Amino acid sequence: MTNLFSPISVGSIPLSHRIVAAPLTRLRSEQPGDIPGDLMVEYYAQRASEGGLQIAEATPVAVQGRGYLGSPGIYSDEQVAGWHRVTDAIHAKGGRIVLQLWHVGRQSHIDNTGGPSPVAPSAVQTGDLVFTKDGWVPVSPNRALTIEEIAEIVEQFRQGAIRAKAAGFDGVEIHGANGYLVDQFIQDGSNKRTDRYGGTVENRARFLFEVLEAVTSVWGGDRVGLRIGPSGTFLSMSDSDPQATFGYIARELNRFGLAYLHVIEPRIVGSEAPVDGQPPVAAAHLRPLFKGPIIAAGGFDKKGAEEIIARGDADLVAFGRYFASNPDLVKRYRHDWPLNAYDRATFYGGDARGYVDYPFYQQVAVAA
Repeated sequence: MTNLFSPISVGSIPLSHRIVAAPLTRLRSEQPGDIPGDLMVEYYAQRASEGGLQIAEATPVAVQGRGYLGSPGIYSDEQVAGWHRVTDAIHAKGGRIVLQLWHVGRQSHIDNTGGPSPVAPSAVQTGDLVFTKDGWVPVSPNRALTIEEIAEIVEQFRQGAIRAKAAGFDGVEIHGANGYLVDQFIQDGSNKRTDRYGGTVENRARFLFEVLEAVTSVWGGDRVGLRIGPSGTFLSMSDSDPQATFGYIARELNRFGLAYLHVIEPRIVGSEAPVDGQPPVAAAHLRPLFKGPIIAAGGFDKKGAEEIIARGDADLVAFGRYFASNPDLVKRYRHDWPLNAYDRATFYGGDARGYVDYPFYQQVAVAA
């Protein structure tokens, strides 16, 4: 019977188990320059497992795509060199790692963009917060992108894909969820355009598909994944018909031959409970539409992960908070060892505390 420890391939990436380290924004890059340093190398190396997949944290493809001070980038040679140290450490332990390519769109501040206003499909303002040199502050007012600028950002994603390959990654994932730029184009609560990038679902999905065409031209579809959050309302997101919007996207993705589709599950009790008056869209709804492997994410524990894989609604499960606090999570789940508790206060920014100082199980046992 298929379970968390059954082998699987996502595209051309073979894996020995189905426990995925989710992309987690931790804001620990070296400044200035958003460069992965020693601390990040240690963090990722700790969580490497033989034949396991890590999805590296959301990584801006351009300065204007930065939203949170401390996030590593993939738009400079120094960042490529820093990331190569990370991928070398993962590969030395037999692990696999893909880089999540990111542009935050309207979710930014002029201190992080270097001065220009944040950009979005439409000038829809929000009251959300971003992390800057002054701590957590409201986002700066955003403006709508021109057609020419949209093409420039697509090219930035392509260049990010090229740099990710130079940095030694095994593939890339497009961040199309959580209220950032790709998601802002997809959902009609944030996209009010009346040109070929707005209105119908086909138009609103155009930017996503152009990004995928650019990135797969570098990697091939079998080393590219996509993350979506069909039921997410984080960062003021909404869509009038998420079932139709994300159903269309799931079907159209098949022409790219992607390595996987990464779906953030709705955080609700019962899969049919309404969210803001709309039924949620979960992996189970997209399973009949998307023909490749599906990674499910969203607050899973081991029991919940085993259940969704047994049902066949997903093929792999991504863990976030538990991987943050348990660098040896794969071994702990394999042997049913107890887990470390996570410290939410150290999730975003800081030093080694709450980042690379969580004990491995053997250390806990010896101390006991």
